[in-house]
Amino acid sequence: MTSISLLGAAPDTGNLGVNALSNSVVHAIQERIPGADLCVFDNGKGIRRRNLRIGDSEWSLRGCGLINSRRVYKRESLAHMRLSQVFPGLMNPGIQTIQQSRVVLDISGGDSFTDLYGSRRFELISRPKEIALAARKPLILLPQTYGPFRTKKAHARAAEIVRRSHATWARDARSFEVMVDLLGPEFDSARHKCGVDVAFLLPAVCPRQLEGAVADWLGRDTHGAGPAVIGINISGLIYNGGDSAARQYGISADYARAVQCLVERLLKESDVNILLVPHVNVPQAEVESDLRACRRLQDQLGGKAADRVRVLTGQYSEMEIKWIIARLQWFCGTRMHSTIASLSSGVPSAAIAYSDKTLGVFASCGQQEQVFDPRITQTQELVDCVFDSFAQRAQIAPVLQEKLPRVLSIARSQMDTIADCCANL
Repeated sequence: MTSISLLGAAPDTGNLGVNALSNSVVHAIQERIPGADLCVFDNGKGIRRRNLRIGDSEWSLRGCGLINSRRVYKRESLAHMRLSQVFPGLMNPGIQTIQQSRVVLDISGGDSFTDLYGSRRFELISRPKEIALAARKPLILLPQTYGPFRTKKAHARAAEIVRRSHATWARDARSFEVMVDLLGPEFDSARHKCGVDVAFLLPAVCPRQLEGAVADWLGRDTHGAGPAVIGINISGLIYNGGDSAARQYGISADYARAVQCLVERLLKESDVNILLVPHVNVPQAEVESDLRACRRLQDQLGGKAADRVRVLTGQYSEMEIKWIIARLQWFCGTRMHSTIASLSSGVPSAAIAYSDKTLGVFASCGQQEQVFDPRITQTQELVDCVFDSFAQRAQIAPVLQEKLPRVLSIARSQMDTIADCCANL
């Protein structure tokens, strides 16, 4: 049996983008290596069994807790893992799992292999990779973003990890350039490759129970009996974070104002129905909550929203959200993986993006002109640009449809190569 560990893809954070990465990898590996013993490191305690069901298929996985805690007595803490590599008698379950693995896969949450989010986050992302390397296990860095690295120390540490890895993949051309820079003279085209985000292969699953009003909207639109339905994803991190988030991420536009003006213009100048789609489901008291942002916007709209703006409030999985997004006529997202759900479904899409990672993903589909950056675009211009994308959706769709098969082919091919590497090491 092929034993594989998966790091950097905890499926229990409430972030459906990370869930999409986790379950896309699990699905791809299990399809290609039937019976693989796969352990996904998460935020739980100890080692547990759980099942992943997609359609008619169901797989049994292991979960292993891994948290960045200084409480060394906690066996799921990164501190306990580090100490147990020095003192094996501590019997850390995470270390034992890695040592028993044929190969260790790591995806860094897709975009977290950087010091942009602070030293604590960088430690949580980097240290498990170093633990795997210290255990002399082949480490494969799955398609992800590399950098930016603001400090020389972080750059040097990342370069050491990348150079010692068995194979590395970037998820777009821009990130591939950073990866090549990290490798320097050790770049080897046979081991270091440019691919696409693994979530392009995420299956779409029909929700077990869809909110009545939304089901009615989608049903009427599908049969041409009602107005078109479009979707908008609002990042709670930016919308709820206000001036503090704007300063942290260098955003010059008024994001909350831009989103409200966009929806008001859509209501005034079109007859579409608008579905607000959360993609990070955490308690609404937390600033990250997309649902909180959606409800605040709906309150701001007041009577203007009437029956044409609805918030998707159910607790849907990332695969169910993709199923819903795939039935929309146009989609605009700030959370990048919400837009991967739309792009991979062939839905004309726009992005309000405050990091370069989104531009690289859209470029892979020939859609880079549909990415609008609030760091360099002022509020009214941002609204105008996104509205123009909506207005041109009929022209955008054929270009996406032409490019998408190649992207999906690359996604399948890269997982074939990665699975073959896992099986034959």
